[in-house]
Amino acid sequence: MTALRTVTVDGSPVHVLESGTGPAVLMLHGSGPGTTGSGAWATTAQALGASWHVVAPDQAGFGRTPVPAGSRGGLRLWTEQAAGLMDALGVEHYAVVGHSMGGAVALALAAVRPQQVTHVVAVSTMGAPGAPLSADLDAVWAAPAGLLGARDMLSRLVFDQTLVTESAVDARAAAMRAGADAYASLFPPPRARWADELALSAQTLAGVRAPVLLVHGAEDRVTPIGTAALPLLEHLADVRLYVLGRCGHVPAIEHPDDFRRVLSCFLRRGRGH
Repeated sequence: MTALRTVTVDGSPVHVLESGTGPAVLMLHGSGPGTTGSGAWATTAQALGASWHVVAPDQAGFGRTPVPAGSRGGLRLWTEQAAGLMDALGVEHYAVVGHSMGGAVALALAAVRPQQVTHVVAVSTMGAPGAPLSADLDAVWAAPAGLLGARDMLSRLVFDQTLVTESAVDARAAAMRAGADAYASLFPPPRARWADELALSAQTLAGVRAPVLLVHGAEDRVTPIGTAALPLLEHLADVRLYVLGRCGHVPAIEHPDDFRRVLSCFLRRGRGH
């Protein structure tokens, strides 16, 4: 059973998609305008089935989760809010799956909550030390609300352009319009500073004790594998990298069956139940 609900975290509302029962999996979306927890992960949650307790929040500034008063979006807020959400739900141990920006948050969360986080899956992830802002990520962050902005953004995210359908463009444009006000405060120009803010230090990455699976598209232009994933192999104690050919920035959408298989296999690894 899938449910949408609002959970209060440190006095601020967080909108959450929840499904299934069993070992918990926190799923953190990326940073494109119009992105939400349910939009990013509902299909993956359904594919995982009812034997996992999936928790997919809208992170602060996205979807229906506001940025708390007196704060601004950023790695520290998103990390603290993710930890606080799982505390509020009474979940003691959980895996974390993060896409792009959410991958950086997942790795940061694993570093500060080593007793709670059991596995990390960082998909098309940000967070590598010194990773530059790509031209395509700059364009994604700058995409204006509306059909043209939605079409341009989606075309940059995927390798297979047949996935940029009219219905996909319409849905993303509507989500971008709905979240435009909150999103405008998150990544104003110059945007290289926000990529820098999402980069994790070698010390933080050394503090990740959970096993890490990196999933990356070979054709990813938004977070290119050479600057985004490969450097992480040098910094993480227990890491493996799964690369998908003919794949851009969104493996869960471009290769859903492969993604579900490798995700399920990794999450079952070493669970002991």
